[in-house]
Amino acid sequence: MFKTRITELLGIQYPILQGGMVHLSRAELAAAVSNAGGLGILISAHFLTGEELRNEIRRTKQLTDKPFGVNVSLFPSVRPLPNDEFVQVIVEEEVAAVETSGVRTPAEFVPRLKHGGVKVIHKCASAKHAAAAERAGADAVTVVGLENGGAVGMDDVSTLILAPRAVDSVSIPVIAGGGIGDARGFVAALALGAEGVVMGTLFMTTKECSTHPKFKEWMLQASELDTVVLEKSIRNAHRMLKNKAADRLMEMEARGAGLDEMLAIIGGDNYKKVAVDGNLDAGTAYCGQVVGLINEVLTVQEIFNRIIEGARNIREKLSDTLS
Repeated sequence: MFKTRITELLGIQYPILQGGMVHLSRAELAAAVSNAGGLGILISAHFLTGEELRNEIRRTKQLTDKPFGVNVSLFPSVRPLPNDEFVQVIVEEEVAAVETSGVRTPAEFVPRLKHGGVKVIHKCASAKHAAAAERAGADAVTVVGLENGGAVGMDDVSTLILAPRAVDSVSIPVIAGGGIGDARGFVAALALGAEGVVMGTLFMTTKECSTHPKFKEWMLQASELDTVVLEKSIRNAHRMLKNKAADRLMEMEARGAGLDEMLAIIGGDNYKKVAVDGNLDAGTAYCGQVVGLINEVLTVQEIFNRIIEGARNIREKLSDTLS
């Protein structure tokens, strides 16, 4: 039931990937996801040097012998990211996969990664960018719809439409993200033609994730109506929870403020203060609409158990309905 081109490409049991989340996608979470049968993903943008990333990769290897990946951000960054160093370390450490994300293709890194035996998955928010990633040599693409937490692109297209559009636009496997947080979303994504799913918001609430307990409790109390998409005025649309920082950012955009002024709120260190330190109004709080479906803190293994068992139950019900 769960054999797809994604499980075969990555050597994993279930076609479920953990999204790369800055400050949160660390060894403990990534290893837990991989041990449960999915693909855990570290995020390189935490780190200042390739050697720091190497240490985190090796910590992850101590916690799992299963495949895992590393996210390499291709988004514009206030602090230049040493992506060349990161890619070199990823190849040297024989990491199974790289998830690139951003508005440009991974073409500059694809030859080195493939020569090193690393699978390349490019994450984007449009069918057009998915097709460009395929032309650049990506082995698979992840597309995230408007429901997604964090970067959502500029097109305002939901996962329900974006996933099949991407499937129709490329020949490589498609992974769907945005609004997926339980067995129903998982099965729906497969029905749309995707061959895997990526989830971030759900994993933020797990016991293995370093999200601050105050942030987790905030998420448990939030509904699907408690997020907002901002930063469109600087063509960097992100979905986040509503808080005082989001209110200030909305006011800035309404009066035409520029990036330099907004950085006081959207800078990465502020997100760390919110998500890791528990200062809930210190900055933007990236989170998807699926937060409305989350009402308890579970382990990663418990989440996998529920999704896989739920998917099997849905298959049986659909078999009866469609017979």
